[in-house]
Amino acid sequence: MELTVVTVPDCPNAPILEDRLVQAVAEIGMGAKASIMRRTVTDADQAVRWQMRGSPTLLVNGTDPFADPAVPPGLACRMYRDEDGHPQGAPSVAALRRVLAQALDRADDVAGQVSVKADALGRAGAGRVAPVQGGLRAVHQRVLRAFSETGAPPPAAVLAAVAAPHGASAEQVLAELHEADFLRLDAGGQIRAAYPFSAVATRHRVHIDDGPQVFAMCAIDALGMAAMLGRDVHITSTDPTDGRPVTAVVTPAGQANWEPETAVVFAGQQAACEPCTPTAASSPEAAAEVCCGYVNFFVSSASAQAWAKAHPHVEGRLLDLRAAVDLGVAIFGPLLTAGPEPAP
Repeated sequence: MELTVVTVPDCPNAPILEDRLVQAVAEIGMGAKASIMRRTVTDADQAVRWQMRGSPTLLVNGTDPFADPAVPPGLACRMYRDEDGHPQGAPSVAALRRVLAQALDRADDVAGQVSVKADALGRAGAGRVAPVQGGLRAVHQRVLRAFSETGAPPPAAVLAAVAAPHGASAEQVLAELHEADFLRLDAGGQIRAAYPFSAVATRHRVHIDDGPQVFAMCAIDALGMAAMLGRDVHITSTDPTDGRPVTAVVTPAGQANWEPETAVVFAGQQAACEPCTPTAASSPEAAAEVCCGYVNFFVSSASAQAWAKAHPHVEGRLLDLRAAVDLGVAIFGPLLTAGPEPAP
Protein backbone atom coordinates (compact mmCIF):
# COMPACT_ATOMS: atom_id res chain seq x y z
CA MET A 1 0.00 0.00 0.00
CA GLU A 2 1.38 3.39 -1.02
CA LEU A 3 0.81 6.23 1.45
CA THR A 4 1.76 9.72 0.29
CA VAL A 5 1.76 12.76 2.55
CA VAL A 6 1.37 15.87 0.36
CA THR A 7 2.20 19.21 1.99
CA VAL A 8 3.34 22.75 1.37
CA PRO A 9 6.87 23.59 2.59
CA ASP A 10 7.23 23.78 6.37
CA CYS A 11 3.63 22.77 7.04
CA PRO A 12 3.37 22.60 10.87
CA ASN A 13 0.75 19.85 10.71
CA ALA A 14 2.73 17.54 8.42
CA PRO A 15 4.77 15.97 11.27
CA ILE A 16 1.55 15.44 13.24
CA LEU A 17 -0.04 13.59 10.33
CA GLU A 18 3.08 11.50 9.78
CA ASP A 19 3.35 10.54 13.46
CA ARG A 20 -0.32 9.54 13.60
CA LEU A 21 -0.01 7.66 10.33
CA VAL A 22 2.94 5.64 11.61
CA GLN A 23 0.95 4.84 14.76
CA ALA A 24 -2.13 3.78 12.78
CA VAL A 25 -0.03 1.60 10.48
CA ALA A 26 1.54 -0.13 13.47
CA GLU A 27 -1.76 -0.61 15.30
CA ILE A 28 -3.40 -2.48 12.43
CA GLY A 29 -0.26 -4.52 11.78
CA MET A 30 0.35 -3.49 8.18
CA GLY A 31 3.93 -2.23 8.52
CA ALA A 32 5.34 -4.57 5.86
CA LYS A 33 2.53 -3.72 3.47
CA ALA A 34 2.85 0.05 3.59
CA SER A 35 5.37 2.55 2.28
CA ILE A 36 5.12 6.19 3.33
CA MET A 37 6.32 8.84 0.90
CA ARG A 38 6.40 12.61 1.15
CA ARG A 39 5.62 15.09 -1.60
CA THR A 40 6.11 18.85 -1.25
CA VAL A 41 3.89 21.10 -3.36
CA THR A 42 4.95 24.68 -4.08
CA ASP A 43 2.41 26.04 -6.55
CA ALA A 44 -1.24 25.76 -7.56
CA ASP A 45 -0.55 23.58 -10.60
CA GLN A 46 1.24 21.02 -8.44
CA ALA A 47 -1.63 21.11 -5.96
CA VAL A 48 -4.02 20.18 -8.75
CA ARG A 49 -1.69 17.50 -10.07
CA TRP A 50 -1.35 15.87 -6.65
CA GLN A 51 -4.97 16.55 -5.65
CA MET A 52 -3.88 18.37 -2.50
CA ARG A 53 -7.03 19.87 -1.01
CA GLY A 54 -5.05 21.80 1.52
CA SER A 55 -1.93 20.89 3.50
CA PRO A 56 -1.43 18.24 4.74
CA THR A 57 -3.24 15.77 2.48
CA LEU A 58 -2.94 11.99 2.68
CA LEU A 59 -3.20 9.88 -0.46
CA VAL A 60 -3.82 6.17 -0.01
CA ASN A 61 -2.85 4.39 -3.23
CA GLY A 62 -3.31 7.71 -5.01
CA THR A 63 -6.73 8.52 -3.54
CA ASP A 64 -7.61 11.04 -0.82
CA PRO A 65 -9.90 9.15 1.60
CA PHE A 66 -10.87 12.38 3.38
CA ALA A 67 -11.62 14.39 0.24
CA ASP A 68 -14.60 16.71 0.09
CA PRO A 69 -15.54 16.95 -3.62
CA ALA A 70 -16.79 20.49 -3.00
CA VAL A 71 -13.30 21.63 -1.94
CA PRO A 72 -10.95 22.20 -4.90
CA PRO A 73 -7.21 21.47 -4.77
CA GLY A 74 -5.17 24.35 -3.39
CA LEU A 75 -2.36 25.55 -1.18
CA ALA A 76 -4.44 26.47 1.89
CA CYS A 77 -4.08 24.89 5.33
CA ARG A 78 -6.38 21.92 5.78
CA MET A 79 -8.51 21.13 8.78
CA TYR A 80 -10.01 17.80 9.82
CA ARG A 81 -12.72 16.93 12.35
CA ASP A 82 -12.04 14.43 15.10
CA GLU A 83 -14.63 11.99 16.49
CA ASP A 84 -16.12 14.76 18.66
CA GLY A 85 -16.33 17.22 15.78
CA HIS A 86 -13.40 19.34 16.95
CA PRO A 87 -11.13 20.82 14.23
CA GLN A 88 -7.59 19.47 14.01
CA GLY A 89 -4.69 19.93 11.65
CA ALA A 90 -4.51 16.21 10.85
CA PRO A 91 -6.86 13.19 10.92
CA SER A 92 -7.06 11.36 14.23
CA VAL A 93 -5.35 8.02 14.69
CA ALA A 94 -8.78 6.36 14.83
CA ALA A 95 -9.79 7.93 11.51
CA LEU A 96 -6.51 6.85 9.93
CA ARG A 97 -6.94 3.28 11.22
CA ARG A 98 -10.40 3.21 9.67
CA VAL A 99 -9.35 4.37 6.19
CA LEU A 100 -6.29 2.11 6.18
CA ALA A 101 -8.37 -0.92 7.13
CA GLN A 102 -10.82 -0.10 4.34
CA ALA A 103 -7.92 0.23 1.91
CA LEU A 104 -6.56 -3.15 2.99
CA ASP A 105 -9.94 -4.75 2.38
CA ARG A 106 -10.04 -3.17 -1.06
CA ALA A 107 -6.49 -4.30 -1.77
CA ASP A 108 -7.52 -7.88 -1.00
CA ASP A 109 -10.43 -7.51 -3.44
CA VAL A 110 -8.14 -6.11 -6.12
CA ALA A 111 -5.63 -8.90 -5.53
CA GLY A 112 -8.42 -11.37 -6.15
CA GLN A 113 -9.29 -9.60 -9.37
CA VAL A 114 -5.81 -9.28 -10.81
CA SER A 115 -4.57 -12.75 -9.89
CA VAL A 116 -6.09 -13.95 -13.14
CA LYS A 117 -4.28 -15.59 -16.01
CA ALA A 118 -3.31 -12.12 -17.27
CA ASP A 119 -0.67 -12.31 -14.53
CA ALA A 120 1.68 -12.93 -17.44
CA LEU A 121 1.68 -9.13 -17.61
CA GLY A 122 3.71 -9.24 -14.40
CA ARG A 123 5.87 -12.22 -15.41
CA ALA A 124 3.72 -14.71 -13.49
CA GLY A 125 4.26 -12.86 -10.23
CA ALA A 126 8.03 -12.39 -10.69
CA GLY A 127 7.69 -8.70 -11.54
CA ARG A 128 9.26 -6.62 -14.30
CA VAL A 129 12.24 -5.16 -12.45
CA ALA A 130 15.25 -6.68 -14.21
CA PRO A 131 18.08 -8.16 -12.12
CA VAL A 132 21.18 -6.02 -11.57
CA GLN A 133 23.54 -8.84 -12.52
CA GLY A 134 25.18 -8.83 -15.93
CA GLY A 135 24.02 -5.34 -16.80
CA LEU A 136 20.42 -6.48 -17.26
CA ARG A 137 18.88 -3.67 -15.22
CA ALA A 138 21.21 -1.01 -16.62
CA VAL A 139 20.36 -1.89 -20.23
CA HIS A 140 16.69 -2.41 -19.47
CA GLN A 141 16.35 0.98 -17.77
CA ARG A 142 18.23 2.71 -20.58
CA VAL A 143 15.79 1.22 -23.09
CA LEU A 144 12.82 2.42 -21.05
CA ARG A 145 14.26 5.90 -20.69
CA ALA A 146 14.85 6.12 -24.43
CA PHE A 147 11.21 5.31 -25.14
CA SER A 148 10.10 7.94 -22.61
CA GLU A 149 12.42 10.56 -24.11
CA THR A 150 12.12 9.88 -27.84
CA GLY A 151 9.31 7.36 -28.32
CA ALA A 152 11.76 4.81 -29.73
CA PRO A 153 14.49 2.39 -28.57
CA PRO A 154 18.01 3.80 -28.10
CA PRO A 155 20.71 3.42 -30.77
CA ALA A 156 22.81 0.27 -30.65
CA ALA A 157 25.93 2.28 -29.75
CA VAL A 158 24.24 3.64 -26.62
CA LEU A 159 23.32 0.17 -25.41
CA ALA A 160 26.80 -1.11 -26.20
CA ALA A 161 28.28 1.58 -23.96
CA VAL A 162 25.88 0.66 -21.13
CA ALA A 163 26.59 -3.07 -21.40
CA ALA A 164 30.39 -2.84 -21.78
CA PRO A 165 31.26 -2.15 -18.09
CA HIS A 166 29.47 -5.39 -17.22
CA GLY A 167 31.65 -7.46 -19.54
CA ALA A 168 28.85 -8.15 -21.98
CA SER A 169 27.74 -7.03 -25.39
CA ALA A 170 24.43 -5.28 -25.91
CA GLU A 171 23.30 -8.22 -28.04
CA GLN A 172 23.95 -10.66 -25.19
CA VAL A 173 22.09 -8.57 -22.64
CA LEU A 174 19.14 -7.94 -24.96
CA ALA A 175 18.89 -11.67 -25.67
CA GLU A 176 18.72 -12.40 -21.94
CA LEU A 177 16.11 -9.71 -21.40
CA HIS A 178 14.08 -11.19 -24.26
CA GLU A 179 14.37 -14.71 -22.86
CA ALA A 180 13.06 -13.55 -19.47
CA ASP A 181 10.32 -11.43 -21.11
CA PHE A 182 11.48 -8.04 -19.93
CA LEU A 183 11.35 -6.95 -23.56
CA ARG A 184 10.72 -8.50 -26.98
CA LEU A 185 13.03 -8.68 -29.98
CA ASP A 186 12.04 -9.26 -33.57
CA ALA A 187 13.63 -11.85 -35.85
CA GLY A 188 16.40 -9.40 -36.69
CA GLY A 189 17.26 -8.73 -33.04
CA GLN A 190 15.67 -5.28 -32.98
CA ILE A 191 13.63 -4.15 -29.98
CA ARG A 192 9.94 -4.63 -30.77
CA ALA A 193 8.63 -3.93 -27.26
CA ALA A 194 9.89 -2.98 -23.81
CA TYR A 195 6.88 -3.25 -21.55
CA PRO A 196 5.02 -0.94 -21.16
CA PHE A 197 6.20 0.50 -24.50
CA SER A 198 5.64 -0.83 -28.00
CA ALA A 199 7.95 0.07 -30.87
CA VAL A 200 5.10 -0.56 -33.32
CA ALA A 201 1.66 1.01 -33.41
CA THR A 202 -1.05 -0.39 -31.13
CA ARG A 203 -4.57 0.77 -30.30
CA HIS A 204 -3.22 2.41 -27.11
CA ARG A 205 -1.66 5.84 -27.77
CA VAL A 206 -0.09 7.61 -24.80
CA HIS A 207 1.08 11.22 -24.71
CA ILE A 208 3.61 11.81 -21.94
CA ASP A 209 3.57 15.31 -20.43
CA ASP A 210 6.71 17.13 -21.57
CA GLY A 211 7.55 14.08 -23.64
CA PRO A 212 6.69 12.20 -26.81
CA GLN A 213 3.68 10.24 -27.90
CA VAL A 214 4.28 6.52 -27.46
CA PHE A 215 2.36 3.30 -27.93
CA ALA A 216 1.55 0.97 -25.03
CA MET A 217 1.49 -2.80 -25.30
CA CYS A 218 -1.91 -3.00 -23.58
CA ALA A 219 -4.37 -1.05 -21.44
CA ILE A 220 -2.67 -1.94 -18.14
CA ASP A 221 0.72 -0.94 -19.56
CA ALA A 222 -0.70 2.44 -20.56
CA LEU A 223 -2.17 3.01 -17.10
CA GLY A 224 1.15 2.18 -15.39
CA MET A 225 3.29 4.67 -17.33
CA ALA A 226 2.55 7.73 -15.18
CA ALA A 227 3.76 6.05 -11.97
CA MET A 228 6.85 4.74 -13.74
CA LEU A 229 7.83 8.09 -15.28
CA GLY A 230 6.63 10.49 -12.60
CA ARG A 231 4.69 12.44 -15.24
CA ASP A 232 1.05 12.73 -16.23
CA VAL A 233 -0.01 10.68 -19.22
CA HIS A 234 -2.95 11.14 -21.59
CA ILE A 235 -4.23 7.87 -23.03
CA THR A 236 -6.34 7.46 -26.18
CA SER A 237 -7.60 3.99 -27.04
CA THR A 238 -10.58 2.29 -28.66
CA ASP A 239 -13.13 -0.35 -27.75
CA PRO A 240 -12.27 -3.51 -29.77
CA THR A 241 -15.95 -4.20 -30.45
CA ASP A 242 -16.79 -1.10 -32.48
CA GLY A 243 -13.89 1.37 -32.29
CA ARG A 244 -15.57 3.79 -29.90
CA PRO A 245 -12.94 5.95 -28.16
CA VAL A 246 -11.84 5.61 -24.56
CA THR A 247 -9.59 8.30 -23.08
CA ALA A 248 -7.87 8.55 -19.72
CA VAL A 249 -5.63 10.98 -17.87
CA VAL A 250 -3.45 9.42 -15.16
CA THR A 251 -1.15 11.19 -12.70
CA PRO A 252 2.00 9.78 -11.05
CA ALA A 253 0.06 9.52 -7.80
CA GLY A 254 -2.44 7.15 -9.42
CA GLN A 255 -5.24 9.68 -9.78
CA ALA A 256 -7.18 8.89 -12.95
CA ASN A 257 -10.12 10.17 -14.92
CA TRP A 258 -11.48 8.64 -18.07
CA GLU A 259 -14.20 9.02 -20.66
CA PRO A 260 -16.71 7.57 -20.81
CA GLU A 261 -17.12 7.15 -17.06
CA THR A 262 -18.58 3.69 -17.67
CA ALA A 263 -15.35 2.45 -19.23
CA VAL A 264 -13.63 -0.69 -17.90
CA VAL A 265 -10.60 -2.81 -18.66
CA PHE A 266 -10.86 -6.46 -19.63
CA ALA A 267 -7.68 -8.29 -18.55
CA GLY A 268 -7.54 -11.45 -20.61
CA GLN A 269 -5.22 -14.18 -21.84
CA GLN A 270 -5.45 -17.10 -24.19
CA ALA A 271 -7.22 -19.86 -22.32
CA ALA A 272 -4.84 -22.51 -23.62
CA CYS A 273 -1.74 -20.74 -22.30
CA GLU A 274 -0.85 -21.34 -18.67
CA PRO A 275 1.68 -18.86 -17.24
CA CYS A 276 4.62 -20.65 -15.75
CA THR A 277 6.53 -19.75 -12.66
CA PRO A 278 9.99 -18.59 -13.77
CA THR A 279 12.86 -20.79 -12.67
CA ALA A 280 16.51 -20.99 -13.56
CA ALA A 281 15.64 -23.45 -16.29
CA SER A 282 12.55 -21.79 -17.71
CA SER A 283 11.36 -18.38 -18.81
CA PRO A 284 7.89 -16.94 -18.23
CA GLU A 285 5.23 -16.91 -20.88
CA ALA A 286 5.77 -13.87 -23.10
CA ALA A 287 2.97 -11.44 -22.30
CA ALA A 288 3.20 -10.01 -25.82
CA GLU A 289 2.17 -13.37 -27.23
CA VAL A 290 -0.39 -14.61 -24.73
CA CYS A 291 -2.20 -11.63 -23.27
CA CYS A 292 -1.25 -8.14 -24.45
CA GLY A 293 -3.72 -8.26 -27.33
CA TYR A 294 -6.49 -9.21 -24.90
CA VAL A 295 -6.01 -6.48 -22.29
CA ASN A 296 -8.09 -3.62 -23.60
CA PHE A 297 -10.32 -0.70 -22.69
CA PHE A 298 -14.06 -1.05 -23.28
CA VAL A 299 -16.68 1.68 -23.11
CA SER A 300 -18.80 -0.38 -20.70
CA SER A 301 -19.04 -3.68 -18.89
CA ALA A 302 -21.72 -4.79 -21.34
CA SER A 303 -19.40 -4.18 -24.29
CA ALA A 304 -16.56 -6.10 -22.62
CA GLN A 305 -18.82 -9.01 -21.72
CA ALA A 306 -20.15 -9.18 -25.27
CA TRP A 307 -16.59 -9.26 -26.61
CA ALA A 308 -15.56 -11.98 -24.14
CA LYS A 309 -18.57 -14.08 -25.09
CA ALA A 310 -17.58 -13.82 -28.75
CA HIS A 311 -14.00 -14.90 -27.94
CA PRO A 312 -14.31 -18.12 -25.88
CA HIS A 313 -10.60 -18.87 -26.31
CA VAL A 314 -9.80 -15.89 -24.06
CA GLU A 315 -10.07 -16.07 -20.27
CA GLY A 316 -10.07 -12.96 -18.13
CA ARG A 317 -11.88 -10.64 -15.83
CA LEU A 318 -13.27 -7.11 -15.80
CA LEU A 319 -11.38 -4.46 -13.83
CA ASP A 320 -12.85 -1.14 -12.80
CA LEU A 321 -10.82 2.06 -13.06
CA ARG A 322 -9.24 1.84 -9.61
CA ALA A 323 -8.31 -1.83 -9.93
CA ALA A 324 -6.85 -1.35 -13.41
CA VAL A 325 -4.72 1.62 -12.33
CA ASP A 326 -3.59 -0.22 -9.19
CA LEU A 327 -2.41 -3.13 -11.31
CA GLY A 328 -0.56 -0.86 -13.72
CA VAL A 329 1.15 0.97 -10.86
CA ALA A 330 2.10 -2.29 -9.13
CA ILE A 331 3.69 -3.74 -12.26
CA PHE A 332 5.39 -0.71 -13.78
CA GLY A 333 5.79 1.83 -10.98
CA PRO A 334 9.11 0.37 -9.66
CA LEU A 335 10.87 -0.10 -13.01
CA LEU A 336 12.94 3.10 -12.98
CA THR A 337 13.25 3.53 -9.21
CA ALA A 338 14.52 0.06 -8.34
CA GLY A 339 18.11 1.04 -7.70
CA PRO A 340 20.23 3.48 -9.69
CA GLU A 341 21.17 2.79 -13.26
CA PRO A 342 24.91 2.02 -13.30
CA ALA A 343 26.78 4.66 -15.28
CA PRO A 344 28.52 3.43 -18.43
